Amino acid sequence: MTTFVLVPGGWRGGWYFSGLADRLRTAGHRALTVTPTGVGDRAHLSSANVNLDTHIDDVLAVLAVEQVGDAVLVGHSYGGMVITGAADRAPSGVVRRLVYADAYVPKDGQSCWDLTTDAYRALFLDGAAADGYAVQPPPGRDPRVTAHPLASFLQRIRLDAAGLRDVKTRDYVYLSGWDGTPFTAVRDRLADDPNWRVHTLDSGHDVWRDAPQEFLEILLLGE
Repeated sequence: MTTFVLVPGGWRGGWYFSGLADRLRTAGHRALTVTPTGVGDRAHLSSANVNLDTHIDDVLAVLAVEQVGDAVLVGHSYGGMVITGAADRAPSGVVRRLVYADAYVPKDGQSCWDLTTDAYRALFLDGAAADGYAVQPPPGRDPRVTAHPLASFLQRIRLDAAGLRDVKTRDYVYLSGWDGTPFTAVRDRLADDPNWRVHTLDSGHDVWRDAPQEFLEILLLGE
């Protein structure tokens, strides 16, 4: 039995992966969803102090409290920043596989702001104009989305590669079916790297809505 820890992207809480968690459990695995501080049902905890470190600590707390070992961390979009930091800071043997779904894959000293496009940078700033720290979700999204802490998009990650060295498998799932994606360069960078398995799905960015079965099959590879 594998333990999957599912981390959503911007503006989304753990609800985003609840259907995936159910499917993983049906397949005989353990699945834990993470709601980052200040988002979703934890939106009441939003403040100007909530940043990327806060969200990394959220995942580390789940790993510790649930006594998780040999885990697969799955991150969607912004969630790629979070699972990278969590894997790096987790104790040895806790994380063995990382799965990035149309997600940012940072190096030490990089932020989501650094890695995204001008269009998304404008979205972050415009969305936070009301109070300076809570980025309102783009229009037309699921009604459950909430504002997202601006500082988590801006803070540069700190990595020393200690925990990341323990990761045995890295998967990147590139979703090719939408315009304006900031992730093509990530796919291109990883495509020839022998340390990565790169998959392409003809899907919009909302992978669990647009390609649930295909995504599930990738997660279950070798599990």
